[in-house]
Amino acid sequence: MRNILVVLVFAGALAANAEPPSPLTLRQTIPLAGVTGKFDHFAIDLESHRLFAAATGNHSVEVIDLKTGKVEQSFTGLGKPHGLAWVEATSSLYVADGALGELRVYKGTPLALAGKIKLSDDADDMVYDDVHHLLFVGHGGSDAANPARVAVVDTERFALVASLPVATHPEALEIDPQSRRVFVNIADSNEVDVIDSTTRTINTQWKLTRAADNVPLAFDAEHQFLFVACRTPGTLIALDAANGKELASLKSADGADDLFYDAALRRLYLISGAGEVDSYQLDVAKILHPLGAVLTAPGAKTALFVPAQSLLYVGVPGAGKGAGQIRVYSTNAPSAN
Repeated sequence: MRNILVVLVFAGALAANAEPPSPLTLRQTIPLAGVTGKFDHFAIDLESHRLFAAATGNHSVEVIDLKTGKVEQSFTGLGKPHGLAWVEATSSLYVADGALGELRVYKGTPLALAGKIKLSDDADDMVYDDVHHLLFVGHGGSDAANPARVAVVDTERFALVASLPVATHPEALEIDPQSRRVFVNIADSNEVDVIDSTTRTINTQWKLTRAADNVPLAFDAEHQFLFVACRTPGTLIALDAANGKELASLKSADGADDLFYDAALRRLYLISGAGEVDSYQLDVAKILHPLGAVLTAPGAKTALFVPAQSLLYVGVPGAGKGAGQIRVYSTNAPSAN
């Protein structure tokens, strides 16, 4: 049994008249003219300074030049683009389209469609194993004709090499870079499935007892903690990544949709449908303290945290005559614990 205890508590009272520094600072707003509706997932090409945005409500994927703040390409005519993954080794962009029920790959300069793999409805989030060159994609679960599965795709051959059945639709996926285990949130079944990337098999399921509808998750490799955000009710749960034991829980914002762990600052960023980013600080005693909420905009529920840049990209949906936009937040140095 691991000799680790995590306690999630509210931070103590602040000194009189003292205002804590905001954990996030808005650095830039990138307008996306003509892009309407909600965003889903994002990916980044650090070498070429490009951000990829799944503009689900606009039925497109937007390729944004971060040096100019302009859209350099737009893949239109899609159904519902959800998950994105950029594989640097092959300069390839992978797009999971939920309405078309397929995985697409784009390559070249400029990027162009290079292949498709048929999946099933609601092809969604994905995670890449850069050691085994495998892409894990959640899809299906709407009915008996479209069972819930995690597709395992060999990116070198762009071929489906395994199809792993799960109880209900897979939501977020994360990978442990040390053990190569892939964690999958199975929201409607209140469980986390654990895939062995080496054998391409599901070796265990962890049932959640403190809350349900677990959509996003984040992994802390240093402490081997898995953080899961649930919607029913709004709850942030810390799991022991060795055995799935629920170590502690804390009330969180409603409508959690994205969750990221900042290893450099030992922080969590929870993005929710409430239109805010809630930040939490993990101190040296492994106690998680809320740092407060940074208000974004209504419907801004998805984002991408890029550790190499210390930046959080938040998608703000376009509505009416207003175009969508990407708000870019930088992280600030934490206060002393």
